[in-house]
Amino acid sequence: MTAHPDGALQSVKNQIEYVKSKGAIKNGPKKVLVIGASTGFGLSSRITAAFGSDAATVGVFFEKPASEGKMGTAGWYNSAAFEKEATAAGLYAKSINGDAFSDEVKKQTIELIKKDLGQVDLVVYSLASPRRTHPKTGVAYASVLKPIGQSFTNKTVDFHTGVVSDITIPPTDNEVDIPNTVAVMGGEDWKFWMEDLKAAGVLAEGIQTVAYSYIGPELTFPIYRNGTIGQAKNDLEATVTVLNDLLKDLNGKSYVSVNKALVTQSSSAIPVVPLYISLLYKVMKAKGTHEGTIEQMQRLFAERLYTEDGNVPLDSAGRIRVDDLEMAEDVQAEVDQLWKETTTENLSEISDIEGYRKEFFNLFGFEVDGIDYEKDANENVQVPSIES
Repeated sequence: MTAHPDGALQSVKNQIEYVKSKGAIKNGPKKVLVIGASTGFGLSSRITAAFGSDAATVGVFFEKPASEGKMGTAGWYNSAAFEKEATAAGLYAKSINGDAFSDEVKKQTIELIKKDLGQVDLVVYSLASPRRTHPKTGVAYASVLKPIGQSFTNKTVDFHTGVVSDITIPPTDNEVDIPNTVAVMGGEDWKFWMEDLKAAGVLAEGIQTVAYSYIGPELTFPIYRNGTIGQAKNDLEATVTVLNDLLKDLNGKSYVSVNKALVTQSSSAIPVVPLYISLLYKVMKAKGTHEGTIEQMQRLFAERLYTEDGNVPLDSAGRIRVDDLEMAEDVQAEVDQLWKETTTENLSEISDIEGYRKEFFNLFGFEVDGIDYEKDANENVQVPSIES
């Protein structure tokens, strides 16, 4: 419900410094469109492209600026911070605020690309929304988080209180929930974007496009991969074949990248997942293999999408995998054992629940190191390229 502009600015600066510390991404993109650019993987993708490859970036998102008596959203402050830092570094950065599912925003984005960049060589699709109004039919869809076939019971945690409890989630009504969730979170909108961008002539020769997915461990399968969300992710991944055909005459390629479990506004709302992530963080930090969104995206760009030999490493299903460190056998074996042992009483000892909480508040600009939260902050921060 609230966010801190100074914390958001510092968080963005921290991500920028990480990307710069890793050095330039060889053969990286130069003109990039990020759809869903204001938080999480989308924001980190934009930062990686700009500060790892000196790319000009256009970001599309749906956020709210401050109004009388109300703070702006975290994504608004993130985007303002990004544009400020990019402009100071001499990089092109402009943004469009609106419903990315709409034809209107697609047209507005195309006009901006034509006017300022001509064409783009990378399109990142990183939208996360609970609902979507179909641009062709006007039908409104809402996604749901439910298992399919039977109820699912397992442990979960209220990360605010640290209470571990069992939760039972009833199964979906297949006739309604599955198609609705696929309509919101599947690949149709990604396809619409790429079709419109191609028809407008703003996709460069050799265009690449990537969307983000998640698989995770078996213990989350009933609520995630084998649930309604998983059906939508299957649809997203199937869209790769359609887009590869669409982009063939441009020598273009589309990919789905399977990323690591991380603290995001979306993942925090999924039962079971916060407990899994807090245990995962404990194990991976002890092994020195933990990554946040910026580490994941920097590695995706530098070691997967833009390899020196031009070959993108894929798994047997044709997906990019940057969840490899999470899914390592030794990591999952330790998480499985901790899962069996976890109770409210030992949670703080055997998990990284404090790290989870801190990352959650960091999403909104709070508990960021180096920020004086007793000091007054100016909430009326503008995204420079967006008219107020």
